[in-house]
Amino acid sequence: MRRACQITLSDADRTTLERWSRGRSTQARWVTRARVVLAAAAGKENKDIAAELGISRGAVARWRDRFAASGVAGIKKDAPRGGRPPKERRDLVRRIVEMTTQQKPANATHWSTRTLAEALGTNHALVSRVWRAHGLKPHLCHAFKLSNDPHFAEKLLDVVGLYLDPPEHALVLCVDEKSQIQALDRTQKSLPIYPGRCATMTHDYKRNGTTTLFAALDMLEGRLIGQCMPRHRHQEFIKFLKQIDAETPAGLDLHLIVDNYATHKHPKVKAWLKRHKRFHLHFIPTSSSWLNLVERWFREITEKRIRRGAFRSVEQLVEAIRAYIQEHNGDPQPFVWTAKAQDILEKVRRAKAVLDKIASE
Repeated sequence: MRRACQITLSDADRTTLERWSRGRSTQARWVTRARVVLAAAAGKENKDIAAELGISRGAVARWRDRFAASGVAGIKKDAPRGGRPPKERRDLVRRIVEMTTQQKPANATHWSTRTLAEALGTNHALVSRVWRAHGLKPHLCHAFKLSNDPHFAEKLLDVVGLYLDPPEHALVLCVDEKSQIQALDRTQKSLPIYPGRCATMTHDYKRNGTTTLFAALDMLEGRLIGQCMPRHRHQEFIKFLKQIDAETPAGLDLHLIVDNYATHKHPKVKAWLKRHKRFHLHFIPTSSSWLNLVERWFREITEKRIRRGAFRSVEQLVEAIRAYIQEHNGDPQPFVWTAKAQDILEKVRRAKAVLDKIASE
């Protein structure tokens, strides 16, 4: 008489199988297979396991043997089925991919699983499976902009060179302004977090004024020099340059990476820079704010302190920003730039080639 193979579980395998057997989000076939193996490891016979789980003795024997031969990986993966997939199904998958990527519905900007299924005479579950298999997400759209700056390569090499190989006896500072930060107060108190519910806040708000944050991020240490001012003109920018001058070691040159905002090129700003020889401005290409790492810091303060905050006045907002900067400078963590200029130029070249091809069609 043929006897079923013995099953011995390691602690790791038992933990995995018990999690599968209980998991509500685990695929049903994995739950059954996990229960088969656990029962076999407990010493039960195939006929008893089959009766307990409501499956055939052959299925119990198959998954017992599969686990004995290949472990957890053996019962997780289905064996390949024989024969070729139907030609009609392959054609339908091809049409789903083509319509998703190359066509749009008549009355919408993108397909949903149901609208595409209706157009092709199939069901939305199949469309969803095809989209997942091919990594298609037509409901998502990412913003982008390629710079048309005629001196893009020259400016890129200059800025990336400062990041990857900063000059000696100098500080590299990423400088920018986060303008029009609104002091928004919610019309009702937010509800707290508790298990099963995220935090909430009202969709409407009261505007209590705005401020502009001038910021300079030290690329070496990650320390931030910041100041909030009510306006965003060349007078305020010169005032901030004076603050940078006062808060940095006097014997070091200062290389400031800035964008092309008109304030940074104002005649009075240029005159001030001529009188302060240790300041050197490096302009990023137009439409390339991603090249200025202080923008990454702006994203952090927006997500962690401003967006979900409630401020009854501009003064309260400014105090919150000052406190955040002080906390950041208590344990600064610098951002490390790793991308090489040539890799960026190649990526931009490919993107422009695609845009030119689309424009010519």
